[in-house]
Amino acid sequence: MVFFAVFEWKDIYWATAALMIACVLLLVVHRLRTGKFKTMHVITAVVVLILGAATLWKRDSRFLHWKPTVLLALTAIAFLGSMFIGRQPLARRMYGPAFEGTLQVSTREWAAINVLWVAWFALLAVANLYIARNFAESVWVHFKVIGIPAAMFLFMLPQVIWLSTKAKAPQTDQKP
Repeated sequence: MVFFAVFEWKDIYWATAALMIACVLLLVVHRLRTGKFKTMHVITAVVVLILGAATLWKRDSRFLHWKPTVLLALTAIAFLGSMFIGRQPLARRMYGPAFEGTLQVSTREWAAINVLWVAWFALLAVANLYIARNFAESVWVHFKVIGIPAAMFLFMLPQVIWLSTKAKAPQTDQKP
């Protein structure tokens, strides 16, 4: 949101600097509150700082345009890798707690959902580059800030609805 607000107020370079500062502040605040760093925050900050510095140094916003693609591709790789490393695919680790362990979904169904996530993140990564290269910078910024989150919501909604049909009712300790 900081990036978007500063972009609308100034330009891409000011917004890039604001994003870099916001990522570092997020790392520091989270560390002070919890005593540890969150892996996703660290990865995001590293990518933002590297590509943001290149953007500011070269005065070329194309470096920053790669940020969503890099993060989305890394996320796709993480989802794919989770199918081979660890006990559960990331999709199950992500959705499972939301349903408090009441889901009755087979291992095969979890794998299918996880593969959908891999494909989805890969598609978004490619879409980001396509929009960055073929449309005005303001269109790309709006896609990055509004379009990607909206697309994520629309992608997740049918899954959540389907998973809710797979949830068994929690048992209560009611006495007759």
